[in-house]
Amino acid sequence: MNAQAHHARALAPLRKGTKISLALLCLALAACAPLQKPVEVANQAELTPATPSTHDLFKLPPPKGKIVVAVYGFRDQTGQYKAAPDSSFSTAVTQGAAAMLIKALKDSGWFTPVERESLQELLTERRIVRALDGSQDKDAPAIQIPPLVPASILIDGGVIAYESNVRTGGLGARFLGVGLSTQYRVDQITIALRSVDIRSGQILQSVSTTKTIFSYEVRPSVFKFVNFKDLLEIEGGLTRNEPAQLAVKEAIESAVIYLTVKGLKDGQWTLQNETDWNLPIIQDYLREETNYSVPIQTAEAVTNAASTTSDFTQTQ
Repeated sequence: MNAQAHHARALAPLRKGTKISLALLCLALAACAPLQKPVEVANQAELTPATPSTHDLFKLPPPKGKIVVAVYGFRDQTGQYKAAPDSSFSTAVTQGAAAMLIKALKDSGWFTPVERESLQELLTERRIVRALDGSQDKDAPAIQIPPLVPASILIDGGVIAYESNVRTGGLGARFLGVGLSTQYRVDQITIALRSVDIRSGQILQSVSTTKTIFSYEVRPSVFKFVNFKDLLEIEGGLTRNEPAQLAVKEAIESAVIYLTVKGLKDGQWTLQNETDWNLPIIQDYLREETNYSVPIQTAEAVTNAASTTSDFTQTQ
């Protein structure tokens, strides 16, 4: 018993030092997360990040004449809400898609949007200006208000689908107490866009685009016995979720490009330079639109035929 007591007294300082070291390590790990000042909070506001469709939107060749369009709304028609416990009353997609559509139409260089969402407020301000016209000095020039510009085409549509957990999965492994696990999730959002001739009510073009939203999580961990009875466990994690509003933005911009290309194909609007029809930006989207209704087996053949036709046109 004396030998065992002596051995226990000899190991006591080591165990005490190990426990103190583990406690200090835990305190250091705990202090790193909540007390560290987030760098992102100090950043200045910046323009909304551009998507791949944004760059394609600016590459479109100029039209022969811009088309005046009206957008009365671009509603969320999904009826989807964020999953609990986040919020059972917050929608899954943005409610400001109409503003994104107006910006995409204007950035394309093909359309001139006119105000219709706040039309009542606009008419009220015009009435106020007319009311001031009679109260001015007699020598002052009369206030002239030009008439509102009528639209030639009505752009309508909405967010028609938001599918969560379309595909999920993960992978993990642990060896000698050290492990790493990953999980991912795929969501999809679909928007529909159509152009309407205001004179006849005829639907000129109708397109639908789908954007995939990726989310993933990486979680490393360490699980080891540092002593006979002392267990060390360290765990971390990183989660990345693609913003849904950027997915809506990209889907809308892509739909505007397809709408423009289909209108060119059907002769509803024309290019400033007819030779711009052979530009890669036009041909790529035209090829995608052509392959949409073609079976998978023959899609490659159609693509090769379209490339041959484009080369022949350039040669001519």
